[in-house]
Amino acid sequence: MALFRLSSAATPALAPRGRGVLLRAPQMADYGSWSELREASRAFLTPWEPIWPSDDLTRAGFRRRLRRYAEDIIEDRAYPFLVFRESDGALLGGVTLANVRRGIVQAGTVGYWIGQPHAGRGYMTAALRVLLPTLFGELNLHRVEAACIPTNQSSIRVLEKCGFAREGMARRYLCINGIWQDHYLYGLLDEDFRG
Repeated sequence: MALFRLSSAATPALAPRGRGVLLRAPQMADYGSWSELREASRAFLTPWEPIWPSDDLTRAGFRRRLRRYAEDIIEDRAYPFLVFRESDGALLGGVTLANVRRGIVQAGTVGYWIGQPHAGRGYMTAALRVLLPTLFGELNLHRVEAACIPTNQSSIRVLEKCGFAREGMARRYLCINGIWQDHYLYGLLDEDFRG
């Protein structure tokens, strides 16, 4: 169903901005600020993320990550974004649209992280609100999904502020911090977003 597929030539230009944030694809020049923020936020992020590979914060690990991202974008499987504060260019966190499904589904799953120094200030809500028009517009999705651990109240607030509806519970859905954990499942439809 090529009709529903975005041209890979158009994807590098995706850089939504507004509400005080700018989102763009990661670049090698981001390595220093990315690795510093991730390292400084490790204890804060650990309860909500898969176990990090041992070389995750190395330059070589970041380079491999960028190669994988480039392949995913070309193949229309995933679209990673780093989130920057517009006023000073500070790296705040990241958002990824992953598991893109085309054809009769036209859906993808969002995941996100925020550096500890920037948490609780509304940046991730702003980033998701800025990204959603791109997901439903340029990427032509019908549905955006998300999942979060029931005890992650911050993530629940972000999703609900952005209009996502809780649709159910998936038992032992993702292996987070080395443990298979239940997740609330959320969804947002194009018509809900535009309505």
